[in-house]
This record gives sequence, structure tokens and C-alpha cells, in this order.
Amino acid sequence: MKKIVFVVLLLLPLWSLAASLNDSLNDLESEWAQIYYGNANDKEKAYIKLLDKAAMLAQQYPNAAEALIWQANIMATYADIQDAISALDAIYNARKLLNQAIAINPKALDGSAFVTLGTLYYMAPKWPIAFGDSEQARQLLETALAINPNGIDSNYFYGDFLLTANQPNEAIKYFETAANAPIRAEQSFADTQLQAEAKIALKNVQERKISRGKNIFRSLFNSASLL
Repeated sequence: MKKIVFVVLLLLPLWSLAASLNDSLNDLESEWAQIYYGNANDKEKAYIKLLDKAAMLAQQYPNAAEALIWQANIMATYADIQDAISALDAIYNARKLLNQAIAINPKALDGSAFVTLGTLYYMAPKWPIAFGDSEQARQLLETALAINPNGIDSNYFYGDFLLTANQPNEAIKYFETAANAPIRAEQSFADTQLQAEAKIALKNVQERKISRGKNIFRSLFNSASLL
């Protein structure tokens, strides 16, 4: 009995650490969703404040891929409202963080690093402006699907990628999966919003109205292409 109690006491700090990290990640996700999908008066200020929180969390948990993924996600979506030069710098930094996260744990957050990284690759301008690469994007997004075949994010963004590749019929399957995927309790608001976009995208493709909805990085790359 004494040995069991001793082991439990040794593990308690680890359990507390995990709980604290998860709570902090959930807080980041909740704040990010309110900024990204909401109508905040000063999104730039809100993003900067949230990025500071994300950076501190990544420093606190240097071996946690999840913290790096959320830092990259916030950085990348903040790029959407920055000027083209600042935004390009942001997506390069986000790519670096995502690659670090994959090196630590490629399956963290159900492969979310591959989703965001793949999205960066198909939405970013191609060389010499940035690192956009459709084939690299396809490989990354397909890796995300292999890790999480029924996820909202992995299916929605692969479907969106297929639209950019002029494959609307193939995209239908992935939008359907995203539109019917279970909502995750820990990020119900963001999942509900993205699922609504998946349903709109599915309807548009089925009706051959391939108009794009709200996607991260879109305004950035429209402006960057003019550089």
C-alpha cells in the first residue's frame, strides 16, 4: 500500500501539469474563436494580446507540441489582417513552429499541425514571394486525414484545397464528412462555425456555385500576390 501511495504522489505533479496545459489550451482556443469568428472592434489588439499568452504558454511547456500548434494557429490567422510584408513574416514563423511541433509529436491535437501547415502551403503565394506549393499542401493534408479521417478541420480544409485544385467533385466527399463530423466539446464554438462553413461549401459545390467562404489567409494572399 505504501508503494502505491508513493507512486501516486509521484504522478500527481504530472497530472496537474497535464490538466493545467489542457486548461490553458482550451482558454487559447476559446479566445481565438471569439476573435476570428466574432466581430471584435479591435481584432489586431486582441490578436497581439492572445499571441503574448500563446508565446508564454509555449515557453512554459517547451516540449508540448500542442502549445506550439496553437501559437502557430494564432500567428497565422493574425496574418490575415496584417499588411502583406508583416503577414508574410508571420506565416514563415508559423511554419517554423508547426514543423517544430511535428518533430515533437506529429499526432498532437489529432494531427492539427499538418492541417494548418498544409493550409499555409496551398494558400501562400508561390516562390519568389513565399513558399506556396500545391503538391506539398496535398501531402500534408492527406497526412492529416490519415491521422484524423473523421475530423472537421482535416476534411474541411482538404475539401477546400481540392477546390483550389479544380477538383470540385472530389471535394464533395470531404465537405460532407466535415458537415456531419461530431462537435468536440472542448472547442464547440469553433467547430460549430467551421461546420457551418462546410455545409455552405457543400451546398455551393453541389449547386456548382464554387464561391469561397471565409478562409484564413485569404485577404493576405490576395494582397501579397500584388507585390
